[in-house]
Amino acid sequence: MNRQNTFFTIATLALLGFAGTASASIGDAIHNMFTLPANTGAINTKAVSMFFGFVLISLSITVWAAKRTKSTSDFYTAGGNIGGFQNGLAICGDWCSSAALMGVAALIYSTGFDGLIYSVVPFGAWPLMMFLLADRLRNLGKYTLADIVSLRLARVPIRTLVAGASLAFVVGYLIVQMVGAGTLISNLFGLNYEMAQVIIGVLIVLYVAFGGMIATTYVQLIKAVLLLSGATFIVVAVLAKFGFSLNGLYQAAVDNHPLKTGVMQPGGLLPDPVNAISCGVMLIFGGAAMPHVLMRFFTVPDAKEARRSVAWAATFIGYFYLLTFVIGYGAIAFVMKNPDFLDANGIIIGGPNMAAIHLSEAMGGDLLLGFISAVAFATIVAVVAGLTIAGASAISHDIYANIFRHGKATDAEVVKVSRIAALGLGVLGIVLGIAFKGQNIAYLIVLPFTISATVFFPVLFLTMYWRRLTTTGVVVGGWLGLATGILLLVVGPTIWKDILGNAAPLFPYKYPALFSMTVTFVTMIVVSLLDKSERAKAELASFDDQFVRSQTGLGAEGAVQH
Repeated sequence: MNRQNTFFTIATLALLGFAGTASASIGDAIHNMFTLPANTGAINTKAVSMFFGFVLISLSITVWAAKRTKSTSDFYTAGGNIGGFQNGLAICGDWCSSAALMGVAALIYSTGFDGLIYSVVPFGAWPLMMFLLADRLRNLGKYTLADIVSLRLARVPIRTLVAGASLAFVVGYLIVQMVGAGTLISNLFGLNYEMAQVIIGVLIVLYVAFGGMIATTYVQLIKAVLLLSGATFIVVAVLAKFGFSLNGLYQAAVDNHPLKTGVMQPGGLLPDPVNAISCGVMLIFGGAAMPHVLMRFFTVPDAKEARRSVAWAATFIGYFYLLTFVIGYGAIAFVMKNPDFLDANGIIIGGPNMAAIHLSEAMGGDLLLGFISAVAFATIVAVVAGLTIAGASAISHDIYANIFRHGKATDAEVVKVSRIAALGLGVLGIVLGIAFKGQNIAYLIVLPFTISATVFFPVLFLTMYWRRLTTTGVVVGGWLGLATGILLLVVGPTIWKDILGNAAPLFPYKYPALFSMTVTFVTMIVVSLLDKSERAKAELASFDDQFVRSQTGLGAEGAVQH
């Protein structure tokens, strides 16, 4: 068994081990699925109505998109026919998960000013995308990130690395989204957790398997519009209570929060400078190279539209993060001491992640609550759809078509495998969502960003900009960096101490990206410089052709005409 197969085996056993410990009650899941919850009287009919409205519209889009999905290009990239403005809005839909709406507001609600770290720092990824990646991605890529790296490097080992890292990224992110989605939707709509998992999984399979990237794109467009509109409604309602004075809002937050003036000051969320820097590295470089977001640059006709996509996406996302700051302080002002949203112990019902949802009810009653609940559902569906199509493309295009079939698979075969992969990922999402019910999944949020910063960013950056990079350097550096990142997460404070119950972590820092990313870069550079093989010489010589294509678009994939 070679090193790559060994790594896959260990990773699979580790995942199954976590799932096994989490799923002691999974035998009751099917029974629970068809059992009405005890609080059915609390179902928000307005939320359910808006939820069904979104489902009907999105399924209609899927039927329409299925008729237009006739080739591999249509399935993976919408035929390259999405405009820059539309793609920017769709990227906003891909980027802004339920964590962006509720997680940032929850951090501000709990810690105050420090919550801004998780909105401002990831925004720093967008200049990197615009000036370093966007146009080159479009000119060099076809369907997946592996297409770019394997353009001048060896196909099989490169695609094995990138596809393996992509699937690890997708599975980690998928568990977080599915568990969060099940909890949120079961609370908002009065559904059982298991039924919520099945509904999301079925919808995702329908969107991706039948509508491909076309359906996914338009679902993300609708979600982005709903998300931006809903957040704007909340912010306008909050500021109107203070005569549109931010000072009035901040004073109310200071009066309500236990930290008093400390709620307006930084410090306390990140315990030391190393954790702060490593967290920043993870959010900036990991955010700049997430595969399900970067895939969207292949959906536009050319590099110019790719740059426009980034500009529009940065505008929409920046606007949204500004809104979350006001929403967080608004929740402190209107939710923190409101008995309608507190339990018998004075704790916010549903935890801090429900702060934005409760605020919507405080500002607009059941109608705004219903709208924001539907927005939260649309947010989850759009992000999981993007993750699913990224995972399906890694399985069908990278692994099946280019590793097993050596590039000789037909369009029909690849699309068929893509749909089977989408079905498999949907089922996997349901199973893992149920298996990890009630578990501490906080560590998995760090996993996808660490993988992105450790593997995808160094590989893409050096492939595009460094002539001396070789296949051996990428493979050794990529696998070593990935193993380092996962190992440091396991022996770090979150898993080793908090979850496994050991007295002290073997690795003292919660965020390992600074170290694992350094390992990847240094190993790739050193091994590539030491590689004197004939293959390395040929790869070095082919850099000029790649550079010309990256700058001019000559030989790049064009848009499909129907």
